[in-house]
Order: sequence, then structure tokens, then C-alpha cells
Amino acid sequence: MNSLDFSIVLQAWPYLWSGLLFSLALTAVAFVVGLVLGTGLALVQHFEMPVIGKLVRGYVALMRSIPLILVLFWFFFLVPIVLGHLGGSGRPVPIGATWTAFITFGLFEAAYYSEIIRVGLRAVNRGQFEACQALALSTFDTYRSVILPQVLRVASPIILSQTIILFQDTSLVYVLSLTDLLGAASKLAQLNGRLVEMYLVIAVVYLAISSAASQGVALLRKRYAIARR
Repeated sequence: MNSLDFSIVLQAWPYLWSGLLFSLALTAVAFVVGLVLGTGLALVQHFEMPVIGKLVRGYVALMRSIPLILVLFWFFFLVPIVLGHLGGSGRPVPIGATWTAFITFGLFEAAYYSEIIRVGLRAVNRGQFEACQALALSTFDTYRSVILPQVLRVASPIILSQTIILFQDTSLVYVLSLTDLLGAASKLAQLNGRLVEMYLVIAVVYLAISSAASQGVALLRKRYAIARR
């Protein structure tokens, strides 16, 4: 332990900070895209649309059954080839590692958020729908103004829990050679040989952010439990 030198971490902090900002940006974009797309997928299943509903269920089942790192590889290597053939050139169309990360994370998280929203929709009291019908609200207004706000409020602790997992999963983009928080630490550790110090500090950063977010989830759960009394 006497050989540990954490001063190297302070010197490299600007680079680590840029990696952390990338991780947070990826988390934020994937959260927004995943939640919006996931809500749409949940509504399709909720309305039990014959053909589209089966396709959505298949998509959700597929994304929830395979590792995220495999989806990253698929998108990075296979999609450019498919786009090249669709374009007629036969040459792969490069997408880039950054676009691959943002698109893949958004599509992947949509499957998980859709299940959360779908369960929330099933939990809404039937009387809410009947009240909206009595007020002559359209289906669009019913879900936009009455149903979905309730679902999002009730499901917010679970949604945030999934977002914490999303933040932790951003470390997987190292396979695309992107400089997220873990990627920045790995590159610096390889340069200066201070693997222990770098990985210890990064572990503390992940722990601090995830713990703070978990406390927020706990407060939301407590607040919702009080509101239901």
C-alpha cells in the first residue's frame, strides 16, 4: 500500500472528467430515447395491435435475451454491411463508434423501459379510463393527460433503478475504443502503469454516483408510499 501514488490521478483528472462527461451524456441520451421509444412500444402492446404487437413483443424479447455488448458488436460490424447492400454499392457504410454507442444504447434500453411502462399501464385502475370516457376525452388526450402521467409517476422508482444500471453499462463502450470514464482510466493506466490507483478511484466514482442515485430512488419509493396512504 505504501507504493500507491494517487497524485497521478489528480494530474490526469481533466482527462478522466471528459470520460465521465461522455458516460453521463450517453446515459442521458439513452434514457430519453429509450423512455420515449419504450413508451411507444408499451402502448403498442397495451392496445394489442395484431401484427405490430407481435413484432414489438419479439423485439423486446430479443433485446432482453442477449447481452448489450453483443448488440454493440452487431450494430458496429453488421449494420454498415447491411446499409451498403441496401444502398446498392456493396461497400460497408461506416457509422462510427460514437453513433453506434448512442443508437445501440437507446434501442436496447427501450426494450427494458417498455416493459416497465407496460406493467404500469396494466396497474392503472379501470375507473380512470371510464372517467375519461365520461368526460368525452379522446384516446390521445386520455393517455397523454391522464394515464401516462400516472404511470410515469408510479413507475419512476423502477425507471430510475434501470437508469442506474444503464449508467453502469456505459462502461461497455470500451470495446468500441471510446473514451468513457472506464475507458479513460484504462488508457491512462496502460500509459503510466498505475492500474490499482486508477481503477480504485474509478470504482469510487461509480459507487458515489450510483449510491446517490439509489438514495433518490429510495426517497421516491417512500414518497409514493406516503401518497398512497
